[in-house]
This record gives sequence, structure tokens and C-alpha cells, in this order.
Amino acid sequence: MGVFVGRTLIELGGVWRYSAEILRQAGILIAGSAVIVCFMVFLMGVVCGTEANYVLRGYGATVYSGVFTSYCMVREMIPHMFGYILSAKVGCGLCAEIGAMRIQDEIDAMESMGLNPLRYVVATRLVAGWLVLPFFFILATASGFAALYLIIVVQIGEVSQGGWEHVHWAFSTPADFFYSFLRVMVTGTVILLLGMYYGYRASGGPIGVGTATAKSMILNLVLLHFILAGMTMMIWGLNPNAPIGG
Repeated sequence: MGVFVGRTLIELGGVWRYSAEILRQAGILIAGSAVIVCFMVFLMGVVCGTEANYVLRGYGATVYSGVFTSYCMVREMIPHMFGYILSAKVGCGLCAEIGAMRIQDEIDAMESMGLNPLRYVVATRLVAGWLVLPFFFILATASGFAALYLIIVVQIGEVSQGGWEHVHWAFSTPADFFYSFLRVMVTGTVILLLGMYYGYRASGGPIGVGTATAKSMILNLVLLHFILAGMTMMIWGLNPNAPIGG
């Protein structure tokens, strides 16, 4: 795995020769995953907003629903939902695609023609993922906030728009959005590389590709939680940005 990642990173230096392939792969990712990302994050926004209002109602503190939207959505739900979707759809898809190319000798054919498969197949898809993830993050954040606004302010209506925004931004800073985006990029890179690694190393026919795809998804989901939990502790463990008290 380490050798595969190292060789892939080395090949990034010449990957721009295949800019058309990068854009094609980016288009495939956007067309196949953008709507799913927005829909799933929107649902998470509905859940966060509903829980925030009804949990705090028992304490007469629904005005603090913005705390939930800050901590639940920005810091945790967006990175986690990205990880789940990338693991289940993008990572498995890349593993199956590259694995099929491997068992059908397409990768060997590239090598015989003097075409570096790590650069053309793996590095191009990694760069395409890097290009698409910021776009996905913006869409997901907008979808999540739209859901929170519709649930807390419009549908339930116990908190005014100004009150919700005031509390939310008291518990959120631009740094929180940057760290959330950083977590998406880190986990996305790991998921893409791991999925492509298992596909590149697949063997044993269609059964081998299926086994490699299953392994990549399981390992991606496990690593996702370890990485996000570790980054949460490193970023907010000592300074949670909770302006409570005097």
C-alpha cells in the first residue's frame, strides 16, 4: 500500500498531460454523486434541526438550536456523510472499475504500449477527486443549512431567523468551516487511494474483483471513523469554541 501511494504521488508530476481524462473523470463524479451528496446531507440537516428543537424545548432553550447546527452539521455530519458516500459509491466504484481493467488485461496492455497505468488510470482519478471535493463541500454545506433553516425557522418556527443565526455564528467560526473542509479532503484522499489500490491489485477473475471491492469498503469505513475521531480531538479537543458562561 505504501509503495502504491508513493508511486502514485510521484506520477502526479506528469498527470497534467492527461487533462482531458481528468476532466472526464471529474464529470463522471459530479454526474454520479452530486445529487446523492446533497440529498443525504439535506436529510442529516433535517435530523439535526428536529433533534435540536425538541431536545432543547424541554429546557425552554430552543433559541440555542444554533448550537446543534454548528456542532452537529458543520463539524461532524458533513465530513461523516461525505465519507459514507465516498466509501460506498465512489471508492467501491473505482475499485470495481480498475479491478475489471486488471483482470481483463487492460492495465497490462497499457504497460505493453508504454503507457504508465498508475499515471493514466490512478493519478488522473485522484486529481479528479481533488477537483470535485471542494465543489461537493460547498453544495453539501448549502444543502445542510437549507434543511436546518426550513426545519428550525420555517416548519417548527419557535426560533426567529435572527436568533438562530446569532447563536449559530457564536459557536461557529470560519476556522470551523476550514477544518471541516480539511477533514473532507483528508478522508476523501484516503478513500480514493484505498479503493484504487484494491482494484489495481485485484486478481482471480470477477470473484476476486468482488472480494477486493468488499475489502476496500470495509477498510474505508473503519479508517473513516478513526481519522475523523482523531482529527476532532486534535482540532477541537482542547478548544471546542463553546462561548458558555462568564
